[in-house]
Amino acid sequence: MTWHTGRLTGFDLETTGVDVEEDRVVTACVVHCGGGEDTQSRMWLADPGVEIPEGAAKVHGITTEQARAEGAPAATVVGEIVAELAQAVKAGQPLVIMNAAYDLTLLDREARRHGIKPLAELVGDRLLVLDPRVLDKQVDKFRRGGRKLEDLCRIYRVALDGAHSADADALAACRVVWRMGQSFPDMTRATPAELHTLQTGWAREQAESLAAYFRKTPGKESWADGVRTEWPLIPHQQTGA
Repeated sequence: MTWHTGRLTGFDLETTGVDVEEDRVVTACVVHCGGGEDTQSRMWLADPGVEIPEGAAKVHGITTEQARAEGAPAATVVGEIVAELAQAVKAGQPLVIMNAAYDLTLLDREARRHGIKPLAELVGDRLLVLDPRVLDKQVDKFRRGGRKLEDLCRIYRVALDGAHSADADALAACRVVWRMGQSFPDMTRATPAELHTLQTGWAREQAESLAAYFRKTPGKESWADGVRTEWPLIPHQQTGA
């Protein structure tokens, strides 16, 4: 059995925005699928404790009013997500996360915000991540067009019902990775640990290439400074004296 036919754990967040240092979790899903077992998933709706901007609400469909009325306290949600992911990691399951550096970093900052031990500190070097975005850019470097989850679902023939809902996106990411394993047998010859290490380098190279593109593109030069090369988690920077 190769990793793509084993048990995978998908993870996705929908949030108040795109700033991993400041934005908050609104909805989340952790899905366990594959390996010849039934698919199991957990969904969360959080009250993030801040206003959900109109632009973010248009993407995932959750308004501030709904989150306040129906959402659980953010600290409770974040703690349960971290615990669910830690359990999967300790069981040896790879985490499938589209654009992992975003979701894992935002979750890390939320955990710290609420006094919860972050996932990376709970599991250490046992963390194994499969990022469809990084993998796709490596195996099909010169394909034109977008590389969002919707694009990858189209390329790899995966149904995506309800894009930008955490449960649909988490499951679709797992199915994309499974399809990639079928399409690129060389990828499945590596272990998840080997792939994790390889992706660290690939993600850095991809980010550096993007930054170089911004630097030579009129009107986008300043964007290069915001490109981060760390994967799958942007390290937390201690502040203060």
